[in-house]
Amino acid sequence: MSQLFTPFSLGPLQLKNRIAIAPMCQYSAVDGHASEWHMIHLGHLALSGAALLTLEATAVSPEGRISDGDLGLWSDAHQASLQPVIAAIRKHSPIRLAVQLGHAGRKASSAVPWKGGASVPPAEGGWQTVAPSAVPHAEGETTPLALDEAGLQKVKDDFVAAARRVHALGIEGIELHGAHGYLLHQFLSPLANQRTDQYGGSLENRMRFPLEVFDAVRAAVPPEVAVGMRISASDWVEGGWDIEQSVAFSHALKERGTSFVHVSSGGVSPKQKIPVGPGYQIQFAERIRRETGVPTIGVGLITEPEHAESIVLQGQADVVALARGILYDPRWPWHAAAKLGAAVDAPPQYWRSQPHDLKKLFGDTSLGQR
Repeated sequence: MSQLFTPFSLGPLQLKNRIAIAPMCQYSAVDGHASEWHMIHLGHLALSGAALLTLEATAVSPEGRISDGDLGLWSDAHQASLQPVIAAIRKHSPIRLAVQLGHAGRKASSAVPWKGGASVPPAEGGWQTVAPSAVPHAEGETTPLALDEAGLQKVKDDFVAAARRVHALGIEGIELHGAHGYLLHQFLSPLANQRTDQYGGSLENRMRFPLEVFDAVRAAVPPEVAVGMRISASDWVEGGWDIEQSVAFSHALKERGTSFVHVSSGGVSPKQKIPVGPGYQIQFAERIRRETGVPTIGVGLITEPEHAESIVLQGQADVVALARGILYDPRWPWHAAAKLGAAVDAPPQYWRSQPHDLKKLFGDTSLGQR
């Protein structure tokens, strides 16, 4: 029996299999509002057969957007723009849903990738960024404002308000974005956090603000909503955030009732040197899972069903997340089920699409043909 297609629970979130779709920015929102693209894109992925679909990094405030094309949830109008997308998915797919809530910090105010992705200064149509410390992400970029006490409280309040909107949409999970060099990761990494107050210096102090955000969000939504965090387990820079600190942070999240830790890496420094290859981050997920026992999502250039199966079978991660691979092959779970001898959810309109034994791939179906 394929272990990739066995059920699993991320806290209260019950999954039919171990395949998740990782959050992927689309840079296609209009003033933060979901657009027609989100209906097409998310609806398409919702028919994939994966168990969990996490919506892209969704900004908790206008200044927290990576780009001006980022999705947002900082107002009731933004919530309303997502409602028809979520309703359509609910009508046609059993996939479980989560939203990745984020704040880009000093990496905000950037151009969309297909326009270069560079930092956009306020004088050229961007906006003033904020961060733990007044240290730019890269030389020549706009220096962020260091968050003061009022700024820190606003960030927490913004996360809480957005989390409540996620729950109001009927979405089952929240993933806090603590990875890829964005604001919560900036607090964790000594490369970005040079504060001298209670939020900087020691590991305990650098973890303090991300944990406060987690606590505030966890308290703001009911227990049946899963709340977890995505982290970068390594900065891939000497003297930066590393796996030992990630294990300690994961222990702290577990003590606070995290539903999962989604383990990625990098993003906080242009000096990073990442040895990219299939499953290059799984070693981090495996160690966090082994040493903390927290439900763990592994991700990172996992493209072959046999590789994903082995990750779950060997206990390297509880759930395997796909990103670019499922953009390239939006029916990846179907093909994995066919290879591994498992069954997968698929809409009846598509049951006649596969040359395989449909009773095995899509369950015990009855296909009338006229």
